[in-house]
Amino acid sequence: MKKILFVFSIFFINFLSAQTADEIIDKYLKNIGGKEKLSQIKTLKIQAKAMQQGMEIPIEIIMTADGKQYISAEIQGKKIVQLAFDGETAWHTNFMNMEPEKSDSETAQNLKKNLKGEFPIPFLNYKDKGYKVEFIGKEEVEGAETYKIKLTEHPVTMDGKEVPKEVYYYFDTENYVPIVAEEEIKKGQFKGAKVQQVFSDFQEVDGIYFPFSTAQKFNGMTGSEVKVVKIEINPQIDENIFKFVPASKTTESKTDEKTGDTKK
Repeated sequence: MKKILFVFSIFFINFLSAQTADEIIDKYLKNIGGKEKLSQIKTLKIQAKAMQQGMEIPIEIIMTADGKQYISAEIQGKKIVQLAFDGETAWHTNFMNMEPEKSDSETAQNLKKNLKGEFPIPFLNYKDKGYKVEFIGKEEVEGAETYKIKLTEHPVTMDGKEVPKEVYYYFDTENYVPIVAEEEIKKGQFKGAKVQQVFSDFQEVDGIYFPFSTAQKFNGMTGSEVKVVKIEINPQIDENIFKFVPASKTTESKTDEKTGDTKK
């Protein structure tokens, strides 16, 4: 009898936690614009400025509902593609020779697994995406009382092995918006360290609220900060920006400055 009661208690606690997580997420989605408006987003274009080591770097981020992404930065007058993904192939600009270069296959595989699910936010219809949430409890973060929720997305591959992708979100108990997202680094020399994204300055764009300021903390130490300048919802996007074009093809398509003819 005691064993039955114990098992029932565990089940009941887990049930309450799941209900609490769903209630928090539902209030969050409602407060930032509602599920209907969020579901109507098909493309996002974000213009921002990254503040790092006294430098102000213009950046552009483009995302689509079908899992494509493009992130570029302008450094010393030159556009650097930090990441581009067309749904299959990931690539970036090699900073040494300024030529486009494919990213490794694991990067492309991981982007394919989760980018679509994370658009426009991972909590929208999270059950349909195969994601899971868990209510952890209350915790004070950034001077505010928060609800801590663990989001488990699809596992990612690191050095040939699948590892869980788990992100902890801290929701302000007053406004029900996440003010911090925390994740553990799973690869490289900083493996095991915690990276936090601190969100603030929520502003309304076409009926939906977005954080216009994001500060990154590494093991509690503040690093870079991104300030959003403009957000466009459902702008027309040139699909070619996501596609990888080898350096030789890029050179071949350049126009001769003297004749105006395209070089072969």
